Amino acid sequence: MTKPQNPVQMAVIGAAHGIKGELRVKTFTGDPLALADYGPLYARDGRAFQIVDIRPANNVVVVRFKGISDRNAAEALAGTELFVDRSMLPDDGEEDEFYHADLVGLAVRDDTGADIGKVVAVHNFGGGDILDVTLGERKGVLIPFTQAAVPDVSIKEGFLRIDPAAAGLIDDEDSDAPGSDGFDPKGRPRGPKDAGGNR
Repeated sequence: MTKPQNPVQMAVIGAAHGIKGELRVKTFTGDPLALADYGPLYARDGRAFQIVDIRPANNVVVVRFKGISDRNAAEALAGTELFVDRSMLPDDGEEDEFYHADLVGLAVRDDTGADIGKVVAVHNFGGGDILDVTLGERKGVLIPFTQAAVPDVSIKEGFLRIDPAAAGLIDDEDSDAPGSDGFDPKGRPRGPKDAGGNR
């Protein structure tokens, strides 16, 4: 197989492990050891990596790749992202499970069914998946990929539907008005002018 046409990231290579060319690898597979089941893995530039040996090590796996036999060669690979083609992945997941690659490119519809944008990327900074969406002229709009914010996803029909309020796209119209208890958060004093200054 050649370089993936529809790449899905499976892992990222970390630091060298020992002096014989082994590497610490962070996987994005349900079972970290399953990384070896997908055949060759590919870097963005098309280089292929064949796993010769893999074993668990805390929250990563230690991998030996074919042709990488010393620490210097291993260190040169640190940070390399590894991919397979989408066609290599099974389609038998749960109904509400999606590959990031399947979400990118989907049309974004609002609660009326109107197309309002497009998914350009999916990120995860540790707190769950976040959709990076272009809405009209607005780029880089981030929407949490939760059931409340994104109640419907149809990969086959090429769209997902968002709830603008749950997605954080609608400003509270009454945010400038005092609350029902008469408290106006914008009207409260900010403290003395020299608060927090040098003494």
